[in-house]
Amino acid sequence: MTAITASMVGELRAKTDAPMMECKKALTEAGGDMERAEELLRVKLGSKAGKAASRITAEGVIVSAVVENSEMKAGALVEVNCETDFTSKNDMFLAMANACAKLVAEKNPADVAALSTLPYTQDGYGPTLEDVRKGLIGTIGENMSIRRFKRYEGSTLASYLHGTRIGVMVEFAGDEIAAKDVAMHVAAMKPVALQASDVPAKLIETERSVATQKAAEDAEKAKAEGKMPQSPEIVTKRIEGSVAKFLKEVSLFNQAFVKNDKQTVEQMLKEKATVVKGFTLYVVGEGIEKKVDDFAAEVAAQVAAANFCLMIRRPPKSTSCPLTSASCSSCPARP
Repeated sequence: MTAITASMVGELRAKTDAPMMECKKALTEAGGDMERAEELLRVKLGSKAGKAASRITAEGVIVSAVVENSEMKAGALVEVNCETDFTSKNDMFLAMANACAKLVAEKNPADVAALSTLPYTQDGYGPTLEDVRKGLIGTIGENMSIRRFKRYEGSTLASYLHGTRIGVMVEFAGDEIAAKDVAMHVAAMKPVALQASDVPAKLIETERSVATQKAAEDAEKAKAEGKMPQSPEIVTKRIEGSVAKFLKEVSLFNQAFVKNDKQTVEQMLKEKATVVKGFTLYVVGEGIEKKVDDFAAEVAAQVAAANFCLMIRRPPKSTSCPLTSASCSSCPARP
């Protein structure tokens, strides 16, 4: 049996916001499988679990570039990461990031490694983009990396940047304003696919698994209370209903349009005689986690705070605890 360590509990807690003991129980039941433990917490805690997983922790920017001339019609969306929010606003860092987007659009590199070898000079560094990146690391004193990019060619494009942390590029034919509205909608609603049939099978399987386990849990609860559990037919309809609701929520064409929730995105596009062929959504740091707080140190601080409060038998006179920097009303050690 896999040993459940404090760091594993800390990692799951950071992803889900679930209580420590619930995380430990879920990991134990899942035999140390992190994904399975997350699933178990979703079944038990519902929407309360998983909220932290959507929090983005890495820093950086999303940049875009569209190049239209007699030789080509192309665009690119690029994510460039750094360590702190402060550096993400640095002019040298931003210049390099914007250069990345332009190079991707113009030169069509196969991947990030190929992009890094392209000719580029900035702030006295060069002759390649990689040389500039390394030079700026030395100048700014912080690591930075080109994470990913998506390039489109030969199509009409609409892009939308929500600040520098969310970027969308939409490939379309038709009304430019409608396409721009779709890009803004994608940034707000974050669909995972154009239509339900395009949603990744793994996401559907996870949603069906959660619904199935929730139904089984409700059946056990009904039996314990002396009630009649739902029939297999009703349970099946309930599970498929949950999956259908999920697919509607994550597929672009089925989502209610943010500017008019009386119609779907698909209906709006039909009204505007516009076709959306594809889209790319990037959120800074999506799927990346910074160094998390030391879980063992966190527990030790809570124990120390409890001992401190018990020792003096009353809350500290100051508004915050000298051990945890938290007010007594929110102290996890407070009875």
